[in-house]
Amino acid sequence: MTLKLITAGESHGPGLTCIVEGLPAGLTLDREALDRDLARRQLGHGRGGRMKIETDRADVTAGVRHGRTLGGPIAIQVHNRDYANWEERMNPWPVEAPTPEVHLPRPGHADLVGTLKYGLTDVRDILERASARETAARVAGGALAKAFLRALGVEVVSHVLQITSVSAPRRDDLTLADFAHVDDSPVRCLDPEASRAMVNEINTLRKRNESLGGVFEVRAFGVLPGLGSHISWEERLDGRLAMAILSIQAMKAVAIGDGYEVAGLPGSLAHDEIFYSDERGYYRETNRAGGIEGGMTTGDPVVVRGSMKPLPTLTKPLRSVDIDTHEPAQALRERTDSCTVPAAGVVGEAMVAFVLADAYRRKFGGDHIDDVRAAVAAYQERIGWRR
Repeated sequence: MTLKLITAGESHGPGLTCIVEGLPAGLTLDREALDRDLARRQLGHGRGGRMKIETDRADVTAGVRHGRTLGGPIAIQVHNRDYANWEERMNPWPVEAPTPEVHLPRPGHADLVGTLKYGLTDVRDILERASARETAARVAGGALAKAFLRALGVEVVSHVLQITSVSAPRRDDLTLADFAHVDDSPVRCLDPEASRAMVNEINTLRKRNESLGGVFEVRAFGVLPGLGSHISWEERLDGRLAMAILSIQAMKAVAIGDGYEVAGLPGSLAHDEIFYSDERGYYRETNRAGGIEGGMTTGDPVVVRGSMKPLPTLTKPLRSVDIDTHEPAQALRERTDSCTVPAAGVVGEAMVAFVLADAYRRKFGGDHIDDVRAAVAAYQERIGWRR
């Protein structure tokens, strides 16, 4: 049994669609929880005018009855309120007076390569689907994965570690309770002083017509050991997590645990030593591996970091070339955010949750959520897992 996710839709089209296949029957869903994650994706200091227009809500149209999953594919729609302002430009059907084509690709975006690859002449045919607006559908699907994981005792959270040159102090002792109020920070940073400095950084660079990137971290608490496999490359869970994070728009790097730091350490300081006690069973006092060794979860929190580049749409555009005339020109001016690292962390939660939920489905199967719980309990008993 595997979990599948597909999204459809364009940034300024009628809306976005998410289809999730593979969840068991009998799983209780909370509509407010779905909408809450969609709202969290829209938060964060540095967002632009689009977020003042949209109020994303999850409209479930299939696979759920009276708040419980039926075992079939679940379909969710997220409507684009801004479509009312774009109906002529983004109508699925021919219109009487088409708007002029866009010929100014943005450096750092899919615009130029997409038009070349698909044989198109209008950059808008590419940028609408390539837009990070698509992640609203992913967050909706990720909320379903979170509900499944929560039923098995797993919680997935995130926070911001860095925005451009401002970094939060490193903490290796984080618990789930530390994340209770992370969304109260305007940049979703756990450290109050760093949060204030990040807000100031955004304000300063936004006045200079700059965009900002940064680093977020996703943590999954309560994950069992043994998800994933060392046997084949495509089953290694760290590989799946890396692909999931890098599939998010504007991501340029990913790290599992202390992935960057351990590259500069000797072996004696890079690995997590193993201990055993009758009370705890096997355990480790550090988690440099980020909860994954040999492509499998260790039972420690899964820790994944994503590095985001500054957004390629700038209020002061970079140099480009008109794809119709081949003459030098400034890149497309489009309404944009200056910083979306806080929102990217929420998208990262969705992707990590989906990968972990898929790993649970692959390992434990089950047509009904009670079947899954029974299989998980039997596995815990077999391996003597005490947490």
